[in-house]
Amino acid sequence: MKRGRGMDYEVGDIVKLKKKHPCGSFDWEILRVGADFRLKCTGCGHQIMIARRQVEKSTKELSKRQQEQ
Repeated sequence: MKRGRGMDYEVGDIVKLKKKHPCGSFDWEILRVGADFRLKCTGCGHQIMIARRQVEKSTKELSKRQQEQ
């Protein structure tokens, strides 16, 4: 997978960050995309607002959501 800038972030995608959340999870679900992102921890459900630049810099892997049919 591509890393960092130039990635196509979409609502519903799962992003794996370099540092883990205190609950132990590295994975975050994208709830909002723009200049700032709203992310939800997949481990404990905690939500944060974080700058796009910081997300792009700390992204390790991006998993696209499954298309429902």
